[in-house]
Amino acid sequence: MNATDRTPADLLRSALAADPGRPLVTFYDDATGERVELSVATFANWVAKTANLLQGELSAEPGDRLALLLPAHWQTAVWLLACSSTGVTAVAGGDPADADLVVSGPDTLDAASACSGERIALALRPLGGRFPQPPDGFLDYAVEVPGQGDQFAPFAPVSPSDDALVIGDTALSGAEIVERALADGRGLGLGPGSRVLSGLSYGNWDGLSAGLYAPLATGSSVVLCRNLDRLGAEELEKRVESERVTVRREG
Repeated sequence: MNATDRTPADLLRSALAADPGRPLVTFYDDATGERVELSVATFANWVAKTANLLQGELSAEPGDRLALLLPAHWQTAVWLLACSSTGVTAVAGGDPADADLVVSGPDTLDAASACSGERIALALRPLGGRFPQPPDGFLDYAVEVPGQGDQFAPFAPVSPSDDALVIGDTALSGAEIVERALADGRGLGLGPGSRVLSGLSYGNWDGLSAGLYAPLATGSSVVLCRNLDRLGAEELEKRVESERVTVRREG
């Protein structure tokens, strides 16, 4: 982390400048057998494209509230950093009816339909695949994002003091996310080369910190596991060994 890193987007820019080729997010879904590994550069490219979609196509502005109805998933991590890049406030599990726009997985489309603004749906299929049939009233993220630009620049500066994330009744600014993430990372003993295995939900700070923010703040990487309860103890130990895990947060 550099002294100028005051938002999660700043952390990602610093990681990209330091070592773009190193792994940042390795994702497993133990219900489907999916494994995806994203380097810092690949992850940052997804973030740039998603931020361009938010700002350019969806006309999102700093201070807009985005209800994020997604599980712990690599694409959720992308959306969180895209929101930070544009100044949009990500509301984890937020009420779509109170949001300016909503991003939903396939299991929450009915609830997401309550949003009167833009609605984006993610199929959460392996390799970021699209829906076989696009859901009515929603843009399919996998269709919309590939054509977006690979570089992003916000139309307006993003203030580190503005709300960046809402979890339950707690609102955190970009600066507060960075501060908390760095403290959590230090508490876990994270540093360059550390690998955190997280099976925690993205529905609370502990899961978001272990599964994204703390590794990003400390130059570490995360092995993010969805449906980890479907993995047997022996298979889990094999994963810990093969992925060179140094810290485990399994819930």
